[in-house]
Amino acid sequence: MRLLLASTSRYRRDLLERLGVPFEVAAPDFDEAAHDHAFASSTDEAFALRLAEGKARSLATAYPQLAILAADQIATLAAPTRTLLHKPGTTERAVAQLMTLAGRTHTLTTAVVLFHPASSRLVTAVDRQRLTMRAYGEDEARAYVAAAKPLDCVGAYRVEDAGVTLFERIDADDVTGIIGLPLLHVCRLLRQFALLPS
Repeated sequence: MRLLLASTSRYRRDLLERLGVPFEVAAPDFDEAAHDHAFASSTDEAFALRLAEGKARSLATAYPQLAILAADQIATLAAPTRTLLHKPGTTERAVAQLMTLAGRTHTLTTAVVLFHPASSRLVTAVDRQRLTMRAYGEDEARAYVAAAKPLDCVGAYRVEDAGVTLFERIDADDVTGIIGLPLLHVCRLLRQFALLPS
């Protein structure tokens, strides 16, 4: 069985390469924003799984014989109102997002799906991290965004660069989950499909 990564993320591709498993890459034909309406009535886990599974299933017709690996990560603030964060896309939105997170704790929830269309076999996993930011000021946030340009990252930071200086505490079982693909969970799923030694 061959593996397909359903993602355009360079971060997920780089992480998966660490495992030494050959894989192909294809962009999922899936509009995540079209599902935002379901966030309010879903748990974080259920919503992330909905998006990850949608990505995997979007490639089923084109790649029926491959094991399709898809993931989706959501960032949420619980209080005062449960809020879903998005990739900022612009410098100003990145700075605003960092200032919203300053001095607060947010949650990253990453869902991973491995789907084999020909057999309809589907296995899933969910990884969660709680991240607490320091009470930094806007000048520090703006300087970080100017240097690192984390415009394609939910939360407007990367823990693998100087973004880690913005944090006070990280509670995580697998730091690769923060980057977007929790490799410990991925290994467990791949073993179920005999794509890694068990």
